[in-house]
Amino acid sequence: MKLNLKHWIPAMVFASVPLASCVHTATQTTGIDLNNLDTTAAPGNNFYQYACGGWMKAHPLTDEYSRYGSFEVLIENNNQQLRDLITSLAETKHKEGSLEQKIGDLYNIAMDSVKQNNEGYQPIQADLQAIAALTDSKEVWPMMVDMMRKGVSGYFGFYIDADAKNSSMNILTIVQGGLSLDEKEYYLDEDEATAGIRTAFTEHIGKMFRLCGFTQEESVAKAASVMKIEHRIAVPSFSATQQRDPEKNYHKMSVADLKKDYAGIDWDVLFSAMGMKEVTEVNVAQPEPIHEIEKILAEVPLEDQKAYLEWNLISAASPYLSDEFRTCNFDFYGRVLSGAQQERPRWKRAVATVEGVMGEGLGRLYVDKYFSAAAKERMVNLVKNLQASLAERIKVQDWMSEETKKVALEKLDAFYVKVGYPDKWRDYSGLKIENDSYWANIVRSNEFNLAFMVAQKLNKPVDRDEWYMTPQTVNAYYNPTTNEICFPAGILQPPFFNMEADDACNYGAIGVVIGHEMTHGFDDQGRQFDKNGNLTDWWAPGDAERFEERVSVMRDYFDKIDVLPGLKANGKLTLGENLADHGGLMVAYYALLNAMKDAPLATEDGFTPEQRFFLSYANVWAGNIRDEEIRRRTKSDPHSLGRWRVDGALPHIDAWYEAFGITEQDSMFVPKEERVTIW
Repeated sequence: MKLNLKHWIPAMVFASVPLASCVHTATQTTGIDLNNLDTTAAPGNNFYQYACGGWMKAHPLTDEYSRYGSFEVLIENNNQQLRDLITSLAETKHKEGSLEQKIGDLYNIAMDSVKQNNEGYQPIQADLQAIAALTDSKEVWPMMVDMMRKGVSGYFGFYIDADAKNSSMNILTIVQGGLSLDEKEYYLDEDEATAGIRTAFTEHIGKMFRLCGFTQEESVAKAASVMKIEHRIAVPSFSATQQRDPEKNYHKMSVADLKKDYAGIDWDVLFSAMGMKEVTEVNVAQPEPIHEIEKILAEVPLEDQKAYLEWNLISAASPYLSDEFRTCNFDFYGRVLSGAQQERPRWKRAVATVEGVMGEGLGRLYVDKYFSAAAKERMVNLVKNLQASLAERIKVQDWMSEETKKVALEKLDAFYVKVGYPDKWRDYSGLKIENDSYWANIVRSNEFNLAFMVAQKLNKPVDRDEWYMTPQTVNAYYNPTTNEICFPAGILQPPFFNMEADDACNYGAIGVVIGHEMTHGFDDQGRQFDKNGNLTDWWAPGDAERFEERVSVMRDYFDKIDVLPGLKANGKLTLGENLADHGGLMVAYYALLNAMKDAPLATEDGFTPEQRFFLSYANVWAGNIRDEEIRRRTKSDPHSLGRWRVDGALPHIDAWYEAFGITEQDSMFVPKEERVTIW
């Protein structure tokens, strides 16, 4: 599990001491719902179906979803809890300027469909007119920068965060962007499915222009202009796989060198508009696409660039305009790209907006009502157990030298653990929520967040107490530059974390999640960062080569998996997450064995504790998914599909074979000498 910008490793020390059990309730359950199983399937032929088939049958996809699984169940539960919190505020008058007033008012604004439909595209009309009034190509960049300040995408993006090679200080990073479809393959691949998506996307752009009053002829021409520019940006852009290489995405330079090496972009205009006049150093993560932007600004006709500006404005604002815009947007991004058949209800979209604008403020209210101190304490203890287990696993690896093991254990010991919620909360007093247009409030929010990032981070030391997820998020992450793992309150619920369940269940679910995040620190990316979060080579000679030899087994194995007819999994793109799943399983399983030395578990419901461990793990990934979403995720997601996080991971875990008596007669069987051997 990971977040977009970051993700990575662990901590703790000696594992020879007996490890405490994770749960100490007087009455425990196995945490395994037998209704989730499909016992007509053979565990060694399709373990995912065996462990999750009953769940999948009981949870068919509704029109709203392109994928529905255990994560979505929790998200739905959290959404309902958040809705209850928000509506209680929205129905009551609060002190002007208070967090409660802002949350309630923004929700009411988001729910006011009558006002949005009456306004149509009026909230963006002035900006569209300003773009239309441009008469010189030199005016394009200042206009784009003004749009970027409001939260509208431009030719590239930027953020301020830790310097990968000086991790105690923040740095401004310039990153590629400019692609409405995010991944370059959508513009370049020639297979029938991708070509169909391109055609549908071009038609979608034209429809959105027509909703803004442009003629059919104008709309078609503008759509063609947008596609020409985005195709041009796509060609030199880094693929999702290339973006996983930290060294190749690090090009630090002074601002003086930036202005000299990328002279085709007026950086002073950008820095001034964004409040970053004091910037002295930058990292240009992907140089080639930024160089291409210089050429686009200089070479592309004015009318084409104006169409691109207009499109990005319309696209950014469409979720906050009338139903016509939102529906049109859903028809492409929901139906065509992901396969969903029906939009989410308005209240869910409104909750998502409040989360996006004031997520940590809402999280503070969520934690006060729904997250117990006992759950946090139990989770902290479980993390310690997993840290000790990882230390054990490091010590017994024969491919890692003693020198590298020593430094790895130091990195583990330096680990920073975050559980539940932040120790300090963000201040939203400077954010204004007003009763004008929905889009105007989103613009003010974007400007507020930009100013906050610049004020808190530019030329400032890294704040290790910053959280990169809100407390209500159903996920977890590892961040390499602060060497931390974070487990928000939102994920600390069944099927991930069950206060009433025994250790076999909890170690198989949240235990693997913890181990997953920890071993990100030693996956193909995370291993390149030291205990202080700096991108540096700390491995002894020969160890990296032995590591690469082992991980290539995982990469090659996933490359051969058919996710759809004619479509293979991407073993290189998903390598880090697959390695983390492998490490999480190994670390959590041995932690369970350690825990059972003092607190043995019996066979219950016909399953040994070892079997329940693997069933619990599989149930985390239970879900149904549409073919369109399979294709979309395979192009862009560094995580393997849920089915293959089970049926692709378990054949490389010796303990799984032992637990279920898997033999070479079973189709999932992988000869021992061909299995991944890392942790």
